[in-house]
Amino acid sequence: YEERRVIMFKKFLSSVGIGAAKVDTKLYKTSFIPGESIDGVVTIKGGSVDQDVDSIYLTLMSEYEDEFDDKKIRRSVALEKFLLTNSFTIVAEESKEIPFNFTLPYDVPATLGKTRVWIQTGLDIKMAADPQDRDYIEIQPHPLVGAFIKSAEQLGFSLRKVDCEKAPAAFRKRLPFVQEFEFKAYSGEFARKLDELEAVFYLSENKAEVLLQIDRKVRGLSSFLAESLSLDESYARFSYTKDEIGGLTTTLANIIRKYS
Repeated sequence: YEERRVIMFKKFLSSVGIGAAKVDTKLYKTSFIPGESIDGVVTIKGGSVDQDVDSIYLTLMSEYEDEFDDKKIRRSVALEKFLLTNSFTIVAEESKEIPFNFTLPYDVPATLGKTRVWIQTGLDIKMAADPQDRDYIEIQPHPLVGAFIKSAEQLGFSLRKVDCEKAPAAFRKRLPFVQEFEFKAYSGEFARKLDELEAVFYLSENKAEVLLQIDRKVRGLSSFLAESLSLDESYARFSYTKDEIGGLTTTLANIIRKYS
């Protein structure tokens, strides 16, 4: 009877997270580009009693800026969720390793500015505090996006701000937000013509579709009216592939000239 009472007490402690199973995720590297594979291993360490685990899952997470009651707030969002295992029992004090591999989606945002991306590991244990682990990773701009940034710099622009913001339905695809790259023209032919240039990228394996917002400088008595009605802003869409990177600077310059 005494032994059974001790076991029940240990199970109770495990249900509130004391002496329960622990989870730790190890990645073989921490810097990636969209579309790249991630390899690693999840280690589960059993607690003071046996526990039934319904599943182990990895969730690729990020965050974006939203507006609520005229206040800006940051929301976390799941980009992808990957099931690693079905139900099993982790024996007390047992160590178990589960290797994994998954591919980053092309719409994972680059970790520039305030943007963060992380992998959240969870054990689904009924009637217990589910153990979790969070591992931050670096997402570099996709080479197609890097080529755009380089072309913009050759035209006298500088990347001033990158952030993820909630997007209107017409601008979003799979996710509730888009990542905006904001450029300022400091030199060259566009320095006196544009306030700023904003770009949103929709990526696939070999192609980038770009939504450009071209914000012109407006002078004269009509400037206030033009800005209040957004008449100083124009939108343009274009796309390019890896094979077209060599002519990207010229393409971008021609598009901006058309709207500036």
